[in-house]
Amino acid sequence: MTGHHTLHQTEEAIGRRLGGMNIDFEAMWAVSHIYRASSAIRNHFERTVLRDTGLTWTGFVVMWVVWIWGESETKHVAAEAGISKGTLTGVVKTLESYRHLRRAPHPTDGRRVMLSLTATGERLMRDVFPDFNRQEAFVVKELDSEQRRELATSLRRILEHLESI
Repeated sequence: MTGHHTLHQTEEAIGRRLGGMNIDFEAMWAVSHIYRASSAIRNHFERTVLRDTGLTWTGFVVMWVVWIWGESETKHVAAEAGISKGTLTGVVKTLESYRHLRRAPHPTDGRRVMLSLTATGERLMRDVFPDFNRQEAFVVKELDSEQRRELATSLRRILEHLESI
C-alpha cells in the first residue's frame, strides 16, 4: 500500500466516480500505476538502502548524476536529475555540508557553477550502489527476465516520446 487506501480500493473509487465519463481508462491506469509505483519505489529506497546514509532520494540522484558524468555544470545536473535549479541549490548545500560534493566556478564563465564529488562522495557511491542495486532487484523480483526487459522497453518508449516534444 502506497497511500491511505489500497490500490484495489482506489481503483474501485475511481471506477465509481468516473464510470459514466468518456475516459481512456487504459491510459489513466497506466499513468496512475507508473506514478504510484515510482512513489512506492522511492519510499522503499529511502527506508532501506538510503536510510543510514543521510541521503534523500533526490540527494542520491544528484550524486548519481555527478558520479556517472563527472564534473558537471549545475544546469545539466538539475536537468539530468529531473529537478529545478532552485531545488538543486538546497540539495547541493546539504551534500556539501556532508562533504560529498563540491562546487567550483566554471572555468570560463564565473556566473556558472560546476559540481564534482569529493573523495568521500566517490567512496559513498561505490559503497552504497551495490546495496542500491540489490534493492532494485528486490523491487522487480516478481517479474521474470523477459518481463523486466519488456517493462524497461515500454518505459523507455514513454520517456523517448516525452523527450521528443
